Amino acid sequence: MEYVKTPEQVKKIRQSARILADVLRKLQKMARPGVNLLELEEFAQVSIREHGGKPAFLGYKPTGARKPYGYALCTSLNHVVVHGTPYSYALKEGDILSLDLGVDWQGGISDAALTVGVGQISKRDEELINITRRALENGIAQAKPGNTTGDIGRAIEETAKRAGAKVIDGLTGHGVGNELHEEPTIYNFGEPGEGELLEEGMVLALEPMICFTTSKIEQLSDDSYATMDG
Repeated sequence: MEYVKTPEQVKKIRQSARILADVLRKLQKMARPGVNLLELEEFAQVSIREHGGKPAFLGYKPTGARKPYGYALCTSLNHVVVHGTPYSYALKEGDILSLDLGVDWQGGISDAALTVGVGQISKRDEELINITRRALENGIAQAKPGNTTGDIGRAIEETAKRAGAKVIDGLTGHGVGNELHEEPTIYNFGEPGEGELLEEGMVLALEPMICFTTSKIEQLSDDSYATMDG
């Protein structure tokens, strides 16, 4: 799979990302106490199709998964880090919810996530969300031609460390665009100048995942990954 996309490919990926961003923003506003995760899933499926896209996660089987994914949206709740599946659960005050979504628009694929505090959340949880946001911003700042994937990883890891947090083991960002998961792998740690050289036309999904306690994760029965200390 080619890392560098043509201008026509980038155009399709950009439109896919616009759809994704619009749907994610609306899901973020919907994530309030009393709202069921299945309502969010239904909204995501309907909205993507109304925009002329297709849910990129639906039917996709990521590396390490036991079966293809059966939903448009990943809803990772509290100690679940990634790939949480929607189920009949009404959100509660203080929940932390990660919303992860992929969109396919005419073959251009995008992938993004955001974390929502449901109602009033603890100061510690709010701090963790803010640290992760800063890590993403600092990683994006290093994603430019001539730098490497190691520059991105170092920026993410150092942001976490300076704040007294750590990156979660075994989970990474990746290339995206023609497929949902492409090379290069974007580790959330690294050394400046090491890894893959970044070129104009590459499309990357940066995915900083950060915690305060253990960085160890385990795979649950639904193929989601959760922190081992809960």
